[in-house]
Amino acid sequence: MPQGEDTMTTRYEVAPGYRLNVRSGPSTQYPIVRVLPLGATVAINCQKYGEWISGPYGTTNIWDNIAPGEYVSDAYVHTGSDDMVAPRCP
Repeated sequence: MPQGEDTMTTRYEVAPGYRLNVRSGPSTQYPIVRVLPLGATVAINCQKYGEWISGPYGTTNIWDNIAPGEYVSDAYVHTGSDDMVAPRCP
């Protein structure tokens, strides 16, 4: 990891009171690969459009890539925006 990279990465809070399912793709049809604990924060690598999901932060079809092969619905992540806040995933 380049020096200082970990301090420059923006982390976003997962909605309070939720253990968020992390899926292998941008839809609830993809398998759950892990579950984030209460109070988790995530760094968003890129975002892509997928299944529409309703959550504490509205209804959206934006999914956040938080690690290779790991996606969470943006409806559960407090980005402060209804639009993408990271580059679009390839």
